[in-house]
Amino acid sequence: MNIIEQGKRFVQWLRELGGRTARDWQRCPQCGQRQTCKYGFYERRVWFLEGQREIRVQRHYCYSCKRTYSEECRFLVRGSWYARGVHRQAIDHWQHVGSSFRRTAEWLRSCMGHQERWQLWRSWEELERRVVCHLSASTVHRWLDKAGRKAQQSVAGQLKGVPISRQLGTDGMWARLRGGAKRVVLLVVDSVSGVIWPPVVAAGEESEEPWAQLFERARQAGLPLQALRGVTSDGCHGLMAYLRHQLHWVNHQRCVWHLWRGLASQLLSAGRQAAAGLVGKAAKVARQQARWELAGLVRAVFDAASYQQAEVALTALRAHPLGQDLWRTVRGQMNAALIHLLPYNRRLVRVAPEWCWRDYRLRLSRGRNHASQERLERASLLWAIYRNFEPAQWRSERKRHYRRPGQSPLTMAGVPPGEISYLDALCV
Repeated sequence: MNIIEQGKRFVQWLRELGGRTARDWQRCPQCGQRQTCKYGFYERRVWFLEGQREIRVQRHYCYSCKRTYSEECRFLVRGSWYARGVHRQAIDHWQHVGSSFRRTAEWLRSCMGHQERWQLWRSWEELERRVVCHLSASTVHRWLDKAGRKAQQSVAGQLKGVPISRQLGTDGMWARLRGGAKRVVLLVVDSVSGVIWPPVVAAGEESEEPWAQLFERARQAGLPLQALRGVTSDGCHGLMAYLRHQLHWVNHQRCVWHLWRGLASQLLSAGRQAAAGLVGKAAKVARQQARWELAGLVRAVFDAASYQQAEVALTALRAHPLGQDLWRTVRGQMNAALIHLLPYNRRLVRVAPEWCWRDYRLRLSRGRNHASQERLERASLLWAIYRNFEPAQWRSERKRHYRRPGQSPLTMAGVPPGEISYLDALCV
């Protein structure tokens, strides 16, 4: 059962729970017999988004199994002073808005108890005396970690049956935990749909073992490794060793952005050679002119529409008076930079999935809110599910076109979740 089916089952359970009548509750949930009677009640003071309310919960006694049970309600969470809607809004506020635990708790306290920031919003009203809400940041953190545990339990078969493009992108981002410990979050993304497979948190990325754990977790989630054709990365040695030993049939595309960053020092050196003996404005113009010419020749190699055009551009780079060093470097990287031109690797992206980390940092900062590697991994798993379900913003601009405006990665993959949200999938 994948994550979408799990969400549908949870929504169906909530609807059935809300539609149960008094006669339905006469049946004992333990033994299934109807030889029961009402056995008193108890009251709960529960915080809703509108304020605190007293809820009367009916208890029953079963003559067959000699056990008692209480009626359940779809908007109540067992053992919590806060309703299900508060749990869901707290998780969504932290995940979608990108706020901190303290600000999320403060925002919800203001709404539920008409306190704190509520007076800033409605200063013309006289505040009525209400019960003070004491929702804390640690409670919000505990709810998020609980949702992360559910995301961790759903890894096996999480994306089973989701179509893939056979072309992936991988990358890692370093996070600093409390106490100065450093960990790296590794993820793998479908190049076409943008579906993120369950990430892994490791101590480093230079060895082969962390990448083996990442692809093994993706396999458990439903990714068929035998069907893969290409992987884009920044050239990490650990990933290259893993692909060479375990996925030898998969072609490795080097991230063009990282290749350009590696050429920055050589471009600066060539500019200094061009300005040798000049001073002032003349030196500045000579440096810029040399860099522009060399960058244009390198761009013609990396952005070539075919290998033949790349060879012609590489010859032109070699013929440039200042292009010898760049020519040697680009010649050694040209084949890895043009893997996406092969028919076998059609639709493979040219850059590593760096765009995911901007969204990740907005939600999870850099790991400072997580005291351990386990909590950081659970938060990353929760973020990956949110990212797969959340539709991209609908944008319309004159010069820039977006790949999937208004559509979620699961919709782009061909399995639209419909009315099922990531909170339903996590059974919150």
